[in-house]
Amino acid sequence: MKVGYARVSSRGQSLELQHSRLQAAGCEKIFEEKRSGGKGTERPALVSTLEFVREGDTLVITKLDRLARSVTDLASIADTLARKGVGFVVLDQPIDTTTPTGRLIYNVLGAIAEFERELIAERRMDGIEDARKKGVKFGRKPKLTEADKAAIRDAHRGGTHWRELMATYGVGKSHLYRVIGETTE
Repeated sequence: MKVGYARVSSRGQSLELQHSRLQAAGCEKIFEEKRSGGKGTERPALVSTLEFVREGDTLVITKLDRLARSVTDLASIADTLARKGVGFVVLDQPIDTTTPTGRLIYNVLGAIAEFERELIAERRMDGIEDARKKGVKFGRKPKLTEADKAAIRDAHRGGTHWRELMATYGVGKSHLYRVIGETTE
């Protein structure tokens, strides 16, 4: 059985084009959803699709980005499909894991994407290292100066209530108590 999966990112977009293309490709059942595919976003229709497909079925999508937003996500989904004995077809790219050529193309594209991701990470680390050499500081700027910290400790020793100190300096209780507990040597 051919099973389709269609997704658009926002409620204002239409699933109509994907739906008609999946029907034309012979999909007997089509799962649809209007949700972001971003990291951390739950996609219940995709979960249902992956639970529904059985050995011998083929999952059909129109474009890779409708199914996964990252190579890791795609690899995980493809692994699930392979374990279940389910084929995978992407209509807009020459990917059809039900054929030897399609499996080859899928694996080559996956390897290229992985290589590209590693190059990006390497360039990013080089850029960070160069910036550090030039004195760039990374991370959040400290909320309190050393003078603020000293004033907090003095005020606390003088009996000022912690809630008043939190309000005055705009810090949380745990941050405040860390500052109070610091020693000034």
